[in-house]
Amino acid sequence: MNYELENYVLSHIDPEGDYLYRLWRATNVHLLRGRMASGHLQGRLLKMLVRMIRPKNILEVGTFSGYSAICMAQGLEEGGMVYTYEINDEQEDFTRPWIENSPVADKIRFIIGDAIKEAPKLGIEFDMAFIDGDKRTYIESYEMALSVLRPGGFILADNTLWDGHVLEVPKSSDRQTAGIENFNDFVMNDSRVEKVLLPLRDGLTLIRKNP
Repeated sequence: MNYELENYVLSHIDPEGDYLYRLWRATNVHLLRGRMASGHLQGRLLKMLVRMIRPKNILEVGTFSGYSAICMAQGLEEGGMVYTYEINDEQEDFTRPWIENSPVADKIRFIIGDAIKEAPKLGIEFDMAFIDGDKRTYIESYEMALSVLRPGGFILADNTLWDGHVLEVPKSSDRQTAGIENFNDFVMNDSRVEKVLLPLRDGLTLIRKNP
């Protein structure tokens, strides 16, 4: 999407809001690879999907700066909760204050740790999961999320087009790229789910666990 068309799109959807705008700016100023944050368009989509799915419990794998967790929490009904895991403990000093000072802090539980190992220990059946962590372990994150997801629940997987690197011939030897390629092929052939890959930003795959 070119710059002019992107601006047109952003001007015709709900506004980002001051708090998220300031978080986006701070993310890009203070963190490496700030574009990893969901941003205005994807953030509003996440909120809308939460409104549509109406989950009680959401699992997020990969908090980063907290932008996507806040967006999903904005869409939750009363009593809903986002459980978001960040494996990089160096991220905590930046991210925790932004989450805890947000207007939806009471709907987010921010946890430093490996979601693949720790999330199943919560004993919670999730209605929705958002996978946006280490690309090298996307399949492992997906299998974990599927195991704690209710039948009919949804998994969203981010970055599944990976800046177009999924089309490289010969295939890239980069482990992150290989992780995304292997994940896409795995999900495509998984009869346990329905799936659709959207060409939004860096690719977003919507996955529904079959009842």
